[in-house]
Amino acid sequence: MRADLEIIKPWFTPGSRVLDLGCGDGELLEDLQKTLNVKGLGMEIDADNLTACIARGVNVIEKNIDEGLASIKDNTFDTVVMTQALQVMHRPDLTVEEMLRIGKEGIITFPNFAHWRARFYLALRGRMPVSKFLSYEWYDTPNIHFFTFKDFERLCIDRNIRIIERTVVDHSHRERWSNKLWPNMLGEIAIYRITR
Repeated sequence: MRADLEIIKPWFTPGSRVLDLGCGDGELLEDLQKTLNVKGLGMEIDADNLTACIARGVNVIEKNIDEGLASIKDNTFDTVVMTQALQVMHRPDLTVEEMLRIGKEGIITFPNFAHWRARFYLALRGRMPVSKFLSYEWYDTPNIHFFTFKDFERLCIDRNIRIIERTVVDHSHRERWSNKLWPNMLGEIAIYRITR
C-alpha cells in the first residue's frame, strides 16, 4: 500500500463507514475492508480506476466531485477521505465543507506548494516548479489550486473546523524533526484529520 495511506490507516475505526473521494484504484478501501472490516464506498471519475476498484471488490460510484455531493445525506459516513486530490477541486473550500457534512471526520492529504524546493525553483528559474512530486508543467497540471499548510489551516480557522491531527512528511512520506520545526517551509506533503 502507498506510504501515505499507511500513515492514515490508524485513523480509521474498525467497522466504520468510509467514503473515499477520488479513490483511485481502490487500494485504500480494499485494505480497510480486509483489515478493519470497514464498510467502504469509493467515488471516482477515471474509467480505468473504476475498473480497478471493481476488480478489487471495492464498491465504487462514478461521480465528478466538483458537481457536488448533495445527493448524500448528512452524517452518512464516519470518515470521508480525500488523498492528493483537494488541489484539483474547483472549490476546495466547499469540498471540505461537504466532507464534514456527510462525515463525522475528514482525512485530507495534499502537496505543500510552499516547500523550500518549490520556492527556490521559482526564485531561481522564475518558472513554476517541476519536480518528482510536482511533475507537471504549468499548462497541463491537474492542480488548479496551489496552497500551503498555512492556507489550509487558515481555512479551518475561518470555517470553524477543528484539526484533530496533522502530520507533515517529505516526498518519501517520512516524518522528520525538521518538518515539525518548519512545516510550511520543509514539509512536502500535508496529512490532516479534521472534524467540526
